[in-house]
Amino acid sequence: MTPTLRLEGRRALVTGARRGLGRAIAAALVQAGAAVAISHEGMHDQAEAAATAAAIGATAAIPADLADPAAPAGLVRAASDRLGGPLGILVCNAAYERRTALADITAEEADLHWAVNVRGSLELIRAALPGMRALGGGRIILLGSVQQHRPNPNQISYAASKAAIANMGRNLARQLAAEGITVNILLPGAIETEGNAAALADPAYRAVVEARIPAGRLGRPEDVAGPALFLCSDAAAYVTGAELVVDGGLSA
Repeated sequence: MTPTLRLEGRRALVTGARRGLGRAIAAALVQAGAAVAISHEGMHDQAEAAATAAAIGATAAIPADLADPAAPAGLVRAASDRLGGPLGILVCNAAYERRTALADITAEEADLHWAVNVRGSLELIRAALPGMRALGGGRIILLGSVQQHRPNPNQISYAASKAAIANMGRNLARQLAAEGITVNILLPGAIETEGNAAALADPAYRAVVEARIPAGRLGRPEDVAGPALFLCSDAAAYVTGAELVVDGGLSA
């Protein structure tokens, strides 16, 4: 049978999806036929998350502060309840990111990068696995970063957390492959989102960034959503433990 990118009958959770990469990935999964829940940080961004869910056709927008060790399991339970069954797709997109020089990194900042980016992803996966096993398989996508290979000197904690995520993904891929559960890592490069809009509004800075990219332009969230859709689909059933770089050739 010809593999398909369609996702009818699948239930998915995309974390950190009120805007940016998460929103684009969630929208792509909805368009492919999946029932999708998105998460956001808390009450302060609830209105924007609800508006995003309505705009892209997601079933629910659920608050979850992933710095809280108990939040991932609660989020998976809430998403499964709202979607009407266990998750077959988990996209761990939510992340904490802060630019800080080495001398100025605080213990709190370093701990937050680990708690949200690494521990949060690990606990989300552990919470989702029983449901995926009951379904007979599933798809897990972790969001790494091109900084695993080209680290920014002012983002040491962030880059280190993303490198840990990639290692965790490869480890889990080996453990779960026999159960029909794939684990893959997307590594976005310089993607134009709301989070970096202020910096990119400076024409000189934007020109410097674009000059480093062989493709000659910044990425768009949709450039990452396409590979994510592929990895969530039956077309990628034999792809696991892969690190898929989406950076316009920046790290080539």
